[in-house]
Amino acid sequence: MHQISAPLSELGIDQNSQITLGFLVFEGFPMACLTSVIEPLRAANEIAGRDVFRWQVISETGESTSSSAQIPFQADLALCDVQRLDMLFLLSEPDGKFANPHASNGRLRFLARHGTCVSAVSGGIFPLARSGLLDRQICSVHWCYRTAFEAEFPELETTDDVIVLGKNCCTASGAAAAFDLSLHLVELAFGEAAMTEVACWFQHPSIRSPGVRQKTPAFQTDDIADHMPDMVSKAIQLFSDNLEFPLTTREVARRVGVSARHLERSFRQATGQSPGGYYRLVRLRAARQLVIYTQDPLTSIAHAVGYTNPTSMSRNYVEHFGSSPRQDRQDHNRFRVRRDTHLN
Repeated sequence: MHQISAPLSELGIDQNSQITLGFLVFEGFPMACLTSVIEPLRAANEIAGRDVFRWQVISETGESTSSSAQIPFQADLALCDVQRLDMLFLLSEPDGKFANPHASNGRLRFLARHGTCVSAVSGGIFPLARSGLLDRQICSVHWCYRTAFEAEFPELETTDDVIVLGKNCCTASGAAAAFDLSLHLVELAFGEAAMTEVACWFQHPSIRSPGVRQKTPAFQTDDIADHMPDMVSKAIQLFSDNLEFPLTTREVARRVGVSARHLERSFRQATGQSPGGYYRLVRLRAARQLVIYTQDPLTSIAHAVGYTNPTSMSRNYVEHFGSSPRQDRQDHNRFRVRRDTHLN
């Protein structure tokens, strides 16, 4: 049987207990994250013939909340009315915020003090971090949000692991990671055989445990980064770890342990691009996260991704994305206003 870490084991889940989960949904939350946790638990209940797992959909006010696909979900209750849960998952876009942060963040902290494992999936890590409950904990952050998250919360330690089981909370990088986390809950309640059966119900090919790293795309190729040759994969990791002060190709090659010429040749064979061109793309994608998910001025964003001024960054940004950073930010904000107006 898989080794279950202490935080989940301390929930006291077994086949004779009942565990209640809450899903705190913010406007525009990713629906897949909700169903990825619930469906394995529903299947486990069905296999067992009884409801070991129960759940509630919660919103800040108790009103209906729409997902990113604009499908409305009626909440069972308001956050202020939640009394006792074994686990509470925050599901949100990165810019999800409470309308009344003082009261709602206080409620989250109250629940955590009284034994609720307050957790987050995907963009839900942003409002969870804003509550202060992730202080001194390592967080699993989806690769496409990591730059924006680290810019807003530089004091928090992040990881590329798909799941992190912390002292008082769990974080899952995305919907598939949430499915894996849910399977671990099934294992606690019913054992490994039941967990495997549930996974097979959904044709879930492998069950990932904490410590497994996220898959990330190798940009402008059909492959993923960890399927690349070892030196290329290591170089890509160095690119991601050195955005503000970019390394030269020669320095990257030295750290990887090959000549610059060998790295250049291998990189082109694996990706169809030069190391320098790929590195610029990594920095531009990081810049786009900051443009869309933060309100940082363009000068600060340019410096954060290794440009000396916003003009040169904007020129490369337009060449790659087809719109300027200012236009991207305006379009994102217009979409949110249009969607919220539609929902109201």
